Amino acid sequence: MTEKFVIIGSNSFSGASFVKYLLEEGAEVIGISRSPEPHQVFLPYQWKGQPSAFRFYALDLNHHLDDIMSVIHKFKPAYVVNFASQGMVAQSWQHPEHWFMTNVVSTIKLHDRLRHCDFLKKYVHISTPEVYGNCQGYITEESSYNPTTPYAVSRAAADMSLKTFVAAYHFPAVSTRAANVFGPGQQLYRIIPRTILFIKLGKKLPLHGGGHSIRSFIHIRDVAAATVQIARHAPAGEIYHLSTQQTISIRDLVEKICQRMGVNFAESVEISEERLGKDYAYLLDSGKIRNTLGWTDKTSLEQGIEETIQWVEQNFEVLKTQPLEYIHKP
Repeated sequence: MTEKFVIIGSNSFSGASFVKYLLEEGAEVIGISRSPEPHQVFLPYQWKGQPSAFRFYALDLNHHLDDIMSVIHKFKPAYVVNFASQGMVAQSWQHPEHWFMTNVVSTIKLHDRLRHCDFLKKYVHISTPEVYGNCQGYITEESSYNPTTPYAVSRAAADMSLKTFVAAYHFPAVSTRAANVFGPGQQLYRIIPRTILFIKLGKKLPLHGGGHSIRSFIHIRDVAAATVQIARHAPAGEIYHLSTQQTISIRDLVEKICQRMGVNFAESVEISEERLGKDYAYLLDSGKIRNTLGWTDKTSLEQGIEETIQWVEQNFEVLKTQPLEYIHKP
């Protein structure tokens, strides 16, 4: 019997890539995002043509919850996976109320409606390691919250609310927190595609604070595989870290891309001021999903960078016309 998924936030990089993964698995999928579908170059599920097992609805979680629930009740999916959020860290200081409206108020309203759906096997809430703040050493899913930005506070609030819904209503919800995802199709303001495109355009890349913060980069294909396993097999109430066991500074990452593309690092970057509230490191212990669900990451950073370079080169004429900066939409 064909599995049915509803993906909220299907226009996001992670959402669109997850749709592609599900369709390749033979699932029937509905995507929901607040804006019309973007250019095909940012929609991996359209790279081989318009899929027949996918339908899209432009519906805003802040304004169209009744319509979203109508779609869900008619389709009766076994799984709802929610990637939707106001997701930028630095910009959350400028209009924090927008982040709290989407990430807390509207998200909790969604949870309160979904808990009445008796056809739902699992709700997967895509959260973020930002809720932990700056990490000292590798941390597990039991670590305390210490958010340092309006974005992080808004995500922590929704996470805590969801935990109460699981306990009080037996809502079949689980959460994921992934390291920095990347891969072909990612928005151009993210560090890996941004670096590649700036090099090809001959522009200098601003390196915030010198690029000394430490991150783990995980390929979106590995994240998608983990998310499917979690949807199908994880017990309600569980949280899972999705991360590789490799870390790298942003500076070293940019140097690696420069070396691969044959350009001089010093001539390709300029040091800029660090972003307000930026955490030095997110070091996630991903042992839980590896040990309990048997998941492992399969795509190396080098392979993923190579795939992303190829995507940029193959679509350069389109990509160079697209916005290079994040554009905030309330």
